[in-house]
Amino acid sequence: MMKITILAMAGLKEPYLREAAAEYQKRLGGYCSLKIIERTPVHLPEKPSEKEIAAALEKEGDDLLRLLPENAYVTVLCIEGRQCSSEAFAHTVEHCRNAGQEMVFVIGSSYGLAEKVKARGHAVSFSEMTFPHQLFRVMLLEQLYRAFRINSGGAYHK
Repeated sequence: MMKITILAMAGLKEPYLREAAAEYQKRLGGYCSLKIIERTPVHLPEKPSEKEIAAALEKEGDDLLRLLPENAYVTVLCIEGRQCSSEAFAHTVEHCRNAGQEMVFVIGSSYGLAEKVKARGHAVSFSEMTFPHQLFRVMLLEQLYRAFRINSGGAYHK
């Protein structure tokens, strides 16, 4: 069974987001072995300076890079990344599954990701819009489920 890991800088605080994530995790159980690793973002003051933000991202980046398996297909999720359709995303998932390659998705903190983390993987953007990182995890889980349904010829994808 395909192995997928999501590295997320923060947990899900809101019950409705935890419930939505749990539903998609349950649905994905038939398609992959899914692990979610939550890390604690660096605490910043209410109005951090650019220097404080940069230092926090560097520290978070070091933490994330230590967790990335050597041969995994790493996707960093950031607004600067390449946008793709659900079908193209499904194709990438299928390619990795056929190659026996683990997929790792990285979701940064509310200030994003360090450049060294972005450089470690394939940068993908779901939109030019900005989304809360907690909501984005649910969106990623839904797109993973959609990808598996597309690849299996299921009726979920319309």
